[in-house]
Amino acid sequence: MTNHWVDLKNSDVILIMGSNAAENHPISFKWVMKAVENGGIIINVDPRFTRTSAKANIYARLRSGTDIAFLGGMIKYILDNDLIDKQYVVDYTNAANLVNKDFSFNDGLFSGFDPVKKKYDKATWSYQVDEKGIPLRDESLQNPQCAYQLLKKHYSRYDLDKVEAVTGTSKADLLKVYEAYTKT
Repeated sequence: MTNHWVDLKNSDVILIMGSNAAENHPISFKWVMKAVENGGIIINVDPRFTRTSAKANIYARLRSGTDIAFLGGMIKYILDNDLIDKQYVVDYTNAANLVNKDFSFNDGLFSGFDPVKKKYDKATWSYQVDEKGIPLRDESLQNPQCAYQLLKKHYSRYDLDKVEAVTGTSKADLLKVYEAYTKT
């Protein structure tokens, strides 16, 4: 979190993962409750049902250590349903940048992995650049080598069945969280 707790009162949706903010930060949590008074929704994703879970509009249980799979499923949901602010993504992220044609991800490993040294040579992780060293871009986000398309490819395996199997969170609860979170 980079902003002040007070700003939370302006939130439409607050996702709290792996934190019991209601108990650990009770003074600051009052701003979360102000958001609820203003119509905001609290989503709590945690292995344990806590005081924060009791205050949440939506609670989803997951297995400890599976947050990344849970969020990977959310990323896939967002990408599959085109729920991005495309203009923002193009203008203010690297999504349109074209990645080196030799970059790859196979069987859980990115290109450049040396199994003997157990280290990566990141040379293939660079952007394609013009003669001035400026990254080439595809602002339509359609080029298979743009960061956006590589992101989609990377998260394509995080379907609801896989995420449910890894996290233990039911598909119904996953969808409830993903839909509520992405309404903003």
